[in-house]
Amino acid sequence: MTYLAAHTSQIKLIALATASPYWHPVLLAKTVTTLDVLSGGRAWLGIGAGDYEEEARGSGLPFPPLKERYEMLEEMLQICLRMWHGEKGDERPFEGKHYRIERPLNLPQSLTRPHPPILIAGSGEQRTLRLVARYADACNLQPGPQIPKKLEILRQHCETEGRDYNTIEKTCMFAFDVGEDGSKVGELIGQLRWLASMGIETVLGVVPQVYRIEPLEVIGREVIPAVADL
Repeated sequence: MTYLAAHTSQIKLIALATASPYWHPVLLAKTVTTLDVLSGGRAWLGIGAGDYEEEARGSGLPFPPLKERYEMLEEMLQICLRMWHGEKGDERPFEGKHYRIERPLNLPQSLTRPHPPILIAGSGEQRTLRLVARYADACNLQPGPQIPKKLEILRQHCETEGRDYNTIEKTCMFAFDVGEDGSKVGELIGQLRWLASMGIETVLGVVPQVYRIEPLEVIGREVIPAVADL
């Protein structure tokens, strides 16, 4: 992402999604802050509780039980927001179940104010979407016919938390597969329109064979103009 920060001027920069058990919250906040400063205010924090146990075990990374991962995720969000508070962070001590931070100092501070946008990935109805309503600027759902139900549950959590549902950006991941010769462009446009009809506002695209420039050229030439009005 630092390469993209140096060679682009408009695109937003996000890792989708950081597994909370893999990072210490202070280091994560400072890493996102550095990227935000280097990019002129284009960094996002993309985060989740983590769900890829095989990767964690294979890499020697911590992967505690699900309940503990959610507890860590919420504390991490609280600490990151403290780090991004004010001119140099909320320097009051943080005492949590999993983290103890004596002085949440962040200097230099992020360019994006009040903080880099936060995206919480996952579709869990009772935990993930509640955390989205409480802390996040965007959700990230799995594509599928269940999206309207998930968004209605998010709306209910927003009502409970006193949060304006409309301030949360509704996103999902999706494969931007235009085919080897662009033959799937029409199919892809139809799929994107289908997602929009269910309430998705932003699609974060995974491009098969992204090492080839041709799919990106087709997307820029034929797909983006066709869905720009969605």
